[in-house]
Amino acid sequence: MKENSRRGFMGKAFGAVAGIGAVGSLVAMKETWNPLPSVKAAGFTTLDMTIYKENELVVEKWRGKPIFILKQSAEMLDTEDKNMSKITGKTTAEMDKKRLIKIGDAHYLVCIGLCTHLGCIPGYRPEVKNFLCACHGGMYDDTGMVTKSPPPRGLDIPPFKIDGMKLVLGEEGPEYKKMKETGITL
Repeated sequence: MKENSRRGFMGKAFGAVAGIGAVGSLVAMKETWNPLPSVKAAGFTTLDMTIYKENELVVEKWRGKPIFILKQSAEMLDTEDKNMSKITGKTTAEMDKKRLIKIGDAHYLVCIGLCTHLGCIPGYRPEVKNFLCACHGGMYDDTGMVTKSPPPRGLDIPPFKIDGMKLVLGEEGPEYKKMKETGITL
């Protein structure tokens, strides 16, 4: 009789250890499916928009892609107003400076720095205030709109959220959702 109770105890102890091991294995397996902390951190990039200078292109990095940040000068905004007036009969103020992001009193072009034609990286020419893609001669103005083909559309705008004087890339705020709904970006 004592042998059966000892055997029963050993069976229960072995079962408990096996159960704990199985739970531990499942927890470890689930953890391998979670993204690494470095991947999670790469999902969002916060930019302090007060550090950028007018008509000076700065290239930031987000999810391995170049992000162009170009603070618009008063001259650039005035040129944009004149160009829009010629095209639509309305000023950019009336058109809400569609592709530009307003943070505080400043307007910024924030876009993914890859040509929408074949993915080359266009170069910014500050003297003429435009982007030139050397691969096939495509050109974009200082708001990222195509001014010379072959690019099929303007430079893409990454998901963003405005947080005071900061811009959070990778999070969809109301301004970005509005741009997406109106077809300004994909």
